[in-house]
Amino acid sequence: MSETITASQTDQAAPAIQPDVSIIMPCLNEIESLPHCLANARAAAEAIHAKYGLTSEVLIADNGSTDGSQAYAQSQGARVVPVPRRGYGAALIGGCEGGYGRYLLMADADGSYNFLDGVAMIGRLVAGADLCMGSRFAGGIAKGAMPWKNRYIGNPILTGVLNLFFRAGIDDAHCGIRAITKQAFLACRLSSTGMEFASEMVIKSTLLGQRIEQVPATLGPDLRDRAPHLRPWRDGWRHLRYLLMLSPTWVFGVPALLAMLAAALIFSVAGLHDLHLLPGDGPFGASWTILAGFLLTLGHFSGLMAVATHFYGVRSGYRRLRPGFDRWSAILTLEHTLMASLALILLAGLWLGEIGIRWQGGGFLALPSVLPLVMALSIGSVGVQTALGGFLISILAGHDASFVPPATREAR
Repeated sequence: MSETITASQTDQAAPAIQPDVSIIMPCLNEIESLPHCLANARAAAEAIHAKYGLTSEVLIADNGSTDGSQAYAQSQGARVVPVPRRGYGAALIGGCEGGYGRYLLMADADGSYNFLDGVAMIGRLVAGADLCMGSRFAGGIAKGAMPWKNRYIGNPILTGVLNLFFRAGIDDAHCGIRAITKQAFLACRLSSTGMEFASEMVIKSTLLGQRIEQVPATLGPDLRDRAPHLRPWRDGWRHLRYLLMLSPTWVFGVPALLAMLAAALIFSVAGLHDLHLLPGDGPFGASWTILAGFLLTLGHFSGLMAVATHFYGVRSGYRRLRPGFDRWSAILTLEHTLMASLALILLAGLWLGEIGIRWQGGGFLALPSVLPLVMALSIGSVGVQTALGGFLISILAGHDASFVPPATREAR
């Protein structure tokens, strides 16, 4: 059997004998670099067959080329899959969805990556890995192949943030050559249309507990005469933005914890002084207690957002449920949330009533301390937010009163 399965026309019916590996390139007017890339991909296909006995197809995920890239690719035996939705990520998603292989090897069509580096990646997948990343810092970066701000600022910072947020344990999150099993790719449910696709694949693979490995990869100069599609500052922000959106712990959870701890500290110290259990007036007066009330309600709101986005990720299929939520699934329902909300609102109402009685008894003069009033109002606000947050989580859960997804509850 030939090690490379070819096709002379665009994607139609699946062949009777499907390839094991799909070598995928996103393409948008790459006629200058395609001859090199297609020859390089065929050489990688031969090496994969020689080393692992696997057959390959070369697939061009065309994003609307107008320079004849499609016709040239077909003339060289590659299969062309049209991807109408524009964007680097959209092209790769379309190519991966259209690939027949159970292993997907992808790299850019600008000639900067060597598909022969992907031979070792396929080997890692064969050995059981779900995703294998290339590392340009381990493999080598040719002079002029990567702008200094990408090499020494953008990539290290974004990869560091990704590892901090998600503990992926890789050193080059944005390497353009990588391999993933078709099963793992489908499980990740990738959706990014732009350059942030590179981060999304690593993040969702990590969140799902997939096995990620990396091998050295080289980066050479772009073979095209025109400017690359990459826009460093714009795409860097899009990557960082995406990291934040997929990390409710760091966007919502950590700020919530810090705000509520600060509020608890201020309220505790101010309360001990107000009860004369500590001498003097203490460091926290009326202004600080008002700030504590703000921090408490803000932290509680942020915590609700952390829980809501976590459950949304679980139900969307790209995040695993935290064990703590699983253990408390029986009470993580809208009804229990509303009961807790009502209890907090009643407590706040009773406390406000007691404050009103004391105010009346004092001849309606100004209260000696605003601390009780601020604490009562804060508790009432938290109660109202709890009710609203419960409905929000239920709506995100598909109008299900149980916050924990049914599949997770049934697996217990």
